[in-house]
Amino acid sequence: MQDYKKFTITTEPFNPEEISDLLWSLEIGGITEFDKCLAVFVPVDGTENLNSIKDFMNSLVEQNLINSFEIDEELVEDRNWNEEFEKNVKVVEVTDKIVIKPTFRDYEEKEGQVIINIDPKMSFGTGEHETTKLVLTLLDKYISGGEKVLDVGSGTGVLAIGTVLLGAEKAVGVDFDEWCLLNGKENIELNKVEDKVEVRLGELKDISENDFDFIVANINKHILMDINSDIKERVKDNGTVILSGLLHTDEEDIVKRYSESNFKVVEKIRMNEWIALVLKIK
Repeated sequence: MQDYKKFTITTEPFNPEEISDLLWSLEIGGITEFDKCLAVFVPVDGTENLNSIKDFMNSLVEQNLINSFEIDEELVEDRNWNEEFEKNVKVVEVTDKIVIKPTFRDYEEKEGQVIINIDPKMSFGTGEHETTKLVLTLLDKYISGGEKVLDVGSGTGVLAIGTVLLGAEKAVGVDFDEWCLLNGKENIELNKVEDKVEVRLGELKDISENDFDFIVANINKHILMDINSDIKERVKDNGTVILSGLLHTDEEDIVKRYSESNFKVVEKIRMNEWIALVLKIK
């Protein structure tokens, strides 16, 4: 468990959806939207700090995306952050078929829907962010049944759980954050998939298996740029890799780096400024 730095950001003009999308390119723990501001949460031992957030916001000013901004910083305890966060978590209809539902929200299930029960706590993966929606949309298309899946940077476990509910035989999630390990296990139990999904504390290099049919990684560009070889070593030759956490401006760099590991892009989908890529070994 850990405390968080809370950065309250006001901007002129205030466009919370666009600004939130851009802020997710940083290494943050969560964002809560209010009527006139955004609250950005960063682990106290995380890489982001007041200066890096200010630098990022100044870059938005330079790009004429906003005219001005103000930032306030405070320290919040993990349990208080979670209470504040839960107030803004909603049921997310990713597609007509896939729904992400927190246990503290009511939802009338429709016939044929796949309901992923997720209480996000501190972890990224509420389903509201475009990248989660993009990856789940692609998984629904590509999972045919019986696959073994690795979810790198698993967060809440939403993608690992989702693959099994869509028909995969087994899913392994890995994340270096202890909170993600605990929250992932809670969500696995909520969905009653303990026999098919597991989460591990660690990084991709700690995964010893090399027989995954699917590898999904919804994390930031900088990490994705560093793990192309590790992904190549762990996916089957005929396997599939889905990458997201990427802005559309990241595509050229990612495609170039993964081509060095003999991957080719077979599909790209986009939602607002975000993209997800499907790759296969050439």
